[in-house]
Amino acid sequence: MQFNQAQVHPGGFVHDMDEATLHHAQQAAARQLGLNAHFTDTLRSDGAAGPEMAVIPAGWFEMGSPSHEPGHEPSEAPQRYVQLSRAFAMGRYTITAEEWLRFRAATGWSQARELIQAHGREPVVNIRMADALLFIAWLNSETGQLYRLPSEAEWEYAARAGTHTPFHYGDYASCRDVLFKPMFPFPEKTKKRRSFFPQCAPMMWAMEVGTKPANLWGLHDMHGNVWEMTASSWQSDHQQAPSDGHSLPGRGSNDRIVVKGGSWFDPATAARSAARRSRLRDELDVNLGFRVVREI
Repeated sequence: MQFNQAQVHPGGFVHDMDEATLHHAQQAAARQLGLNAHFTDTLRSDGAAGPEMAVIPAGWFEMGSPSHEPGHEPSEAPQRYVQLSRAFAMGRYTITAEEWLRFRAATGWSQARELIQAHGREPVVNIRMADALLFIAWLNSETGQLYRLPSEAEWEYAARAGTHTPFHYGDYASCRDVLFKPMFPFPEKTKKRRSFFPQCAPMMWAMEVGTKPANLWGLHDMHGNVWEMTASSWQSDHQQAPSDGHSLPGRGSNDRIVVKGGSWFDPATAARSAARRSRLRDELDVNLGFRVVREI
């Protein structure tokens, strides 16, 4: 497989590329667009920096998981080749409480007092998808750019960063790399569980963003911490998933969305790149947040 510099994207599947070529693809895509590989937009009202973004180069990948992958579920099948036909930018972190506070101050958005709230650099939680879309509309007006929620395919492609293993780290997940419920490590074997308990402190809340190492493209916390909303309506499997990864499924549940990434409250298997769950469109929870995509 050859990297096509003229189009600034891989001429084949990104999991066929080595790390140096994948890194080069990101850098080349950013240069052609006049951006740094990692960048921020400026908010008009006060000159503050918007969310930190990473350029994700175009390419192909295999979405879903094989039946022999530990934790595999029928909803992750069949595996499908999906194309991301253009570069896009994705938030390096989930939106944080401090970013949300700026939005609240600017718009007067209010939250029920009885709901548990995140603080500082913790991921914002206990918000509905409609609230996330209000934040994005405000961000668009502040920057003059087009931000949105990622599609399921965009999220998985960016999370994998050229890998086809369960995690972008490889075949296994440890507490050093992923924030998950320590009673349920990966893989789920009794002899493995014993070795995880001394290393994994039980968590009752999400960690600050960026605590865990980033993937090759500079995205943090794609595995664990909090579930992340996507713009994709829930479908029971990938049978009807569009081959264009930027598109949203034409059919699916109107009241349920796909969430990705797992959380501090869930087994490590839920944090795999291919893992997916169904959540109500108007659901809020202490382990559910979001990150943004920006058109470039």
